[in-house]
Amino acid sequence: MRYFNTAGPSVPGQHYMIDPLQRLDLPDVEALIDQQRYFVLHAPRQTGKTSCLLALMQHLNAQGRYIALYANIEAAQAVRGDVGQGVETILEYISQAAQVYLEDERLHAWQREVLATSPASGALSTYLQRWARFAGKPIVLMLDEVDALVGDTLISLLRQLRAGYAQRPAAFPQSVILCGVRDVRDYRIHTGNQEIITGGSAFNIKAESLRLGNFSRAEAVELFRQHTADTGQTFAPEIFDELWQDTQGQPWLVNAMGYELTWKDKSARDRGVPITLEHYNAARERLIYSRATHLDQLTDKLKEDRVHRVMAPLLRGEEDSREFRDDDLQYVEDLGLIRRKPEVVIANRIYRETIPRELTSPIQDGLHQPTAWYVTLEHRLDVVKLLTAFQQFFREHVDAWLERFDYKEAGPQLLLQAFLQRVVNGGGRVNREYGLGRRRTDLFLEWPLDETQGYHGPVQRVVIELKLLHKSLEQTLAQGLEQTADYADRCGADEAHLLIFDRRPEVSWEEKIWRREASHGGRNIVAWGA
Repeated sequence: MRYFNTAGPSVPGQHYMIDPLQRLDLPDVEALIDQQRYFVLHAPRQTGKTSCLLALMQHLNAQGRYIALYANIEAAQAVRGDVGQGVETILEYISQAAQVYLEDERLHAWQREVLATSPASGALSTYLQRWARFAGKPIVLMLDEVDALVGDTLISLLRQLRAGYAQRPAAFPQSVILCGVRDVRDYRIHTGNQEIITGGSAFNIKAESLRLGNFSRAEAVELFRQHTADTGQTFAPEIFDELWQDTQGQPWLVNAMGYELTWKDKSARDRGVPITLEHYNAARERLIYSRATHLDQLTDKLKEDRVHRVMAPLLRGEEDSREFRDDDLQYVEDLGLIRRKPEVVIANRIYRETIPRELTSPIQDGLHQPTAWYVTLEHRLDVVKLLTAFQQFFREHVDAWLERFDYKEAGPQLLLQAFLQRVVNGGGRVNREYGLGRRRTDLFLEWPLDETQGYHGPVQRVVIELKLLHKSLEQTLAQGLEQTADYADRCGADEAHLLIFDRRPEVSWEEKIWRREASHGGRNIVAWGA
């Protein structure tokens, strides 16, 4: 029985999967190999890199023109900058891979001999020379998780590959593929002497840098169709639009949603049960709340300075992308956190939910705001009461709470989202939109009015637009009302609210806290100050 895979390489016959070679531009890859090129394949974590490399290895070996070998050398990260231990670990994992995939025991013997007679600074080069001379066919070597290595160990690896490059293919691998999350140009390698060396200078023989993309919409749907073909269990057609918005084809997310729907939801293990949009929405919330390893790894990157420089303005929607260093944007895109076209935005809807929740989770845990306080007898969410309470909370606690944020620049927006998330707390859903240069954060709240029908029944829809005060209050208000009305129309919202944060220290709280009824284009909007 096949299933959706959320851990490790995908295995034919065991997992639903898109043909890995279909995801690579195979003719281009084969051309680079034929031309004896050394190149990089990179992609965000859990995108399918390893599955693609394993499939490529099998494909090349089946053709019979090359000896292709895949080896994961991440274990060398543990020795940090110890070159001797690092190179020994790299050789060990290449030798193990040759034993497993090629049934070639010779590499272990050569490894022992080389380590006994060569310094670490040349051991890898000597080892690969020995293998290439006796292989009988040109070698294609694929090294995975290269960017996990650090310091002098990584520098030694790159330089030894560069040193043997001129001897290919007779006495060195014909082609080497370095695989990881980042392109080699983004490596910032700190040596034992406190120097910083870039990967581009240490490995200036790189011919190309290929990026493995996400699934297309058709591929994401195809993965789910495979489940239907195997089991007969159907998915409601409207699920696929939501799946695309939530994942944008990110392979782990697509598989994780499939696994949540078809296995973690025990009612759906009965394959006669059709999977509905209600099932899908519940699975999505479970996945976001699960803090799965993939999502934890992603949010851990938010602590890095290069990521912070992009994500903080993005979360508050202020600067234009022209204000940013291109290498920062490229790095954060390579991590999978953002998309840059047609505009710079967080990569998908699940990440847009996960990132602010993660940044505000300590605050959410400390907030005492029971949902029942804000729910009317008709089971409607009293948004006016909620925002009135937030104004007072913000006035009393903003400075103390913002000190707890790593992302203080986006603190007011994140604090409101934490407050709102605590109140909604599974009874409804908060959708978020933000992007560089938008000068606003859009929140779209959906609150089912009939608990038995959920989102299939009547739903209260509320837009809350967040803005920082720029120039004058009247200018910010005028612009905000227009933006709020437009967003509310696009969402089909019943209610619309505009919240303007005034962070000027010289202005008193009596002036900052206000509420007024307004309208734009025939739509009533409640404007708030904080």
